[in-house]
Amino acid sequence: MKELNVAIVGTQFMGKAHSNAYSKVGDFFDLPAKPILKMACGVNEERLRQFANKFGWENTTTNWKKIIQRDDVDLIDISTPNDSHAPIAIAGAKAGKHIICEKPIARNVREARQMYEAAEEAGIAHAMIFNYRFVPAIALAKKMIDEGKIGKIHHFNAVYYQDWLIDPNFPMTWRHDAKASGSGAHGDMNAHTVDLARYLCGEIESVNGVEKNFVKNRPFSDGSGMGEVTTDDCSAFFAHFQNGALGVFQGTRFANGRKNYLRLEIFGSEGSLIFNLERLNELEYFNRNDDSDIQGFRNIIVTNSTHPYIGAWWPVGHIIGWEHTFIHEIKELVEAIEYKKPMIPSFWDGLKCQEVLDGVSNSARKGKWVNI
Repeated sequence: MKELNVAIVGTQFMGKAHSNAYSKVGDFFDLPAKPILKMACGVNEERLRQFANKFGWENTTTNWKKIIQRDDVDLIDISTPNDSHAPIAIAGAKAGKHIICEKPIARNVREARQMYEAAEEAGIAHAMIFNYRFVPAIALAKKMIDEGKIGKIHHFNAVYYQDWLIDPNFPMTWRHDAKASGSGAHGDMNAHTVDLARYLCGEIESVNGVEKNFVKNRPFSDGSGMGEVTTDDCSAFFAHFQNGALGVFQGTRFANGRKNYLRLEIFGSEGSLIFNLERLNELEYFNRNDDSDIQGFRNIIVTNSTHPYIGAWWPVGHIIGWEHTFIHEIKELVEAIEYKKPMIPSFWDGLKCQEVLDGVSNSARKGKWVNI
């Protein structure tokens, strides 16, 4: 089997999730190339050493530019704060490295377009970490929609709720600084639901949004004082889809009691689909053509070997978890690289998502509908 040498930039939460995926993917899927954990990059040497030892990375560096210069790196995984996505991706593409990048793709459309154009010009494989596309229940929903199971889509409703910023004494992070992140809950959470909307329902043509910041200042973690929060805590918007559907979206970190609650409702002319991330092995389906005396939402347990990706895992009826979504995406990326086929979702999907995110922010500033 060939080897695919991987380097990762970023050792925090998402870096750990991605590392686990590279380590596990070959255990369950037959791959044309085996991912090799070649080099990890982080800013704190001690945490970097611990990270590399825990996940099995062969080498470490605190300078991402050294990764670009290495001939034995094939794929660069960008799991850093948003302000470094574009520099790393563009430099990596010019060096002929394949790139996979965490969402959102960048801080704004300008950076996103530069990344996409650099990747296309270099002819590399490029991928976005929109891992919720790789929940088997979501992939099944896509199949059902494409097969006409719910007819013409009228409504796409999405909420993404968390509550980790309710405490006003929670310290400042890079996610609170627009210079580093571009946006707050909007780019972090709505990026997922916007991508799922495009994946399941189609392109968005106009938006009308609001953004809200509830806590204006937060303490620095080192006790040196207070910092100004320049990103949103909550973002909500309406959307018109090109196919005529209407969308309603909200992402907030101030939903008390909700830890990581993402819910989609898709209502069509012939039926409906409902997905709840907290029950990610399930998909609710309503068919209006059922006899009236048995009509109702049925709960599909998406654990059959005939369901997307499930056949690689456990016996029928045994559930999988959030970490498997990354493994499924890495499997698709390895195949895209080795078989030289388009990777979806790509930087193009990251760019199209960023256009919607920026459109919502522009709408919130202007107080009116904005065309994408």
